[in-house]
Amino acid sequence: MPLRLSEHPQQDRPRERFWAVGPAALTGQELLAILIGTGCAGRDALTVAGEVLGRVDGSLRRLAGRPSAERVAAALELGRRVGAEEEPPPERIRGPADVQRFYRARLRDLAVEEFHVLALGSQSQILGDLLITRGILNSSLVHPREVFRAAIAEAAAGIIVVHNHPSADPTPSADDRAVTRQLVDAGRLLDVPVYDHVIVGGDRYVSFAEAGLL
Repeated sequence: MPLRLSEHPQQDRPRERFWAVGPAALTGQELLAILIGTGCAGRDALTVAGEVLGRVDGSLRRLAGRPSAERVAAALELGRRVGAEEEPPPERIRGPADVQRFYRARLRDLAVEEFHVLALGSQSQILGDLLITRGILNSSLVHPREVFRAAIAEAAAGIIVVHNHPSADPTPSADDRAVTRQLVDAGRLLDVPVYDHVIVGGDRYVSFAEAGLL
């Protein structure tokens, strides 16, 4: 029979190592074992953690995207919020790098696409972050009516639209380009300009304004 976790030498148990050397020194398997807490069917938590990680090629981000991994997703969300407290959002948006900084932590690990509107004031200050739709992005799901209704409600002088690519590749698709053209045209009519469309993919981004695509 395999050893239970409590039967391992004390210095090899994840919880004891956590307190002895700190969380940064632990492996992903050990940290996951602490989250799991207890094993099952004759397997200790460390063994179960290893098996779970093996199914996702060792990727915690991929694991967090699975519906059954709510503990991991919750732990990553707590980490994201700690990071947000340490790095406050920019007071003003001066370019796409500020947009990336504002959205990266909340969008890069999502398993589905989210489409946001960043409502800006006359001095490029952030008035609001508005979630418009969640799911596959196409021109039928992102309608100018919904985008500009939200922007006008915030009294926005202009907007930046933002969405993520779960594939981690921020290259604009044909639908991305079509949606952008539609929104830019509507913004001109309503006198609420679309300053940029920023696509976040993993730790990278593409800015339509920088790329000359607006």
